[in-house]
Order: sequence, then C-alpha cells, then structure tokens
Amino acid sequence: MEWLYPLIWLVLIILFIVMEASTVQLVSIWLAVGSLAALVPAILEMSLAVQVIVFIVVSAVCLVFTRPFVKKVLAVKKVNTNADRTVGEFGLVTETIDNALESGRVMVDGLSWKARASDNTVLEAGTRVQVKEIHGVTLTVEKVV
Repeated sequence: MEWLYPLIWLVLIILFIVMEASTVQLVSIWLAVGSLAALVPAILEMSLAVQVIVFIVVSAVCLVFTRPFVKKVLAVKKVNTNADRTVGEFGLVTETIDNALESGRVMVDGLSWKARASDNTVLEAGTRVQVKEIHGVTLTVEKVV
C-alpha cells in the first residue's frame, strides 16, 4: 500500500491545480503546494501520518504568509461609472414617486431616472429632491427642505 501514496499525492496536486485554474480565486493553490511537499515523504516511504502533517503544515504556512499579500495585489478595484456621479445631485420629480405602487421618475442632469423615496413618503411631481443612492437604474431620493 505504501507505493500508492505518491500516486495519491500526484493526483491531489493535479486536482488542486485544475481547481485553481478553473476558479482563479487563489483558493486551492496552497493545497497544491502542500500536496507537493507531502509527495517528498511519500517517495521516501515515510508514514501516512508524517505525509498528512507535512501537507497540513505546508498548506497552512503558505496560506497564512502569502494569501494577504496576493489578495492585496490582485484586489479588484471598484470602477465608478458616470451614473455614480448622480449621488448627491439635485433633481425634480417628473412622475409622482410612490414606493407602494413602485412608480416614480425624476429628472437629474437632463436624464430621466426611475426613482424611489428613501423614507417611503409619496413625493408629488414638481418636488425638488436630492439623490441619496443608486441601485442599478433606480435612484433613491429624498425631498429637499
């Protein structure tokens, strides 16, 4: 049975690399490195317990020391769109905003937007509002006092 352990570790290395290649989220690369390290005691015909300990320790060390750095380097930055500029802008209600009826539109910067009131009040057409949030193509607005 001892001859089978190196083969198992090779299969695990390949499996973890394939998983990493399919996710590209740095999830299983450390397990592949741990499996590679465990392959050495398997080839030297050390006990399964030693192999598993080497796998766990090397995987954990790689994870602890490299993941924060790698995640920082590969962090996806949020890219603001032109729509994000509308937050904080003032507009005019062009169609009565009633959250219960899911109706309402506002005109902001020359564009008509679907809108909802932030406090669930009904805002009549002609009311001056300020944009508080944007969710998809819907603005959340608040009446300007």
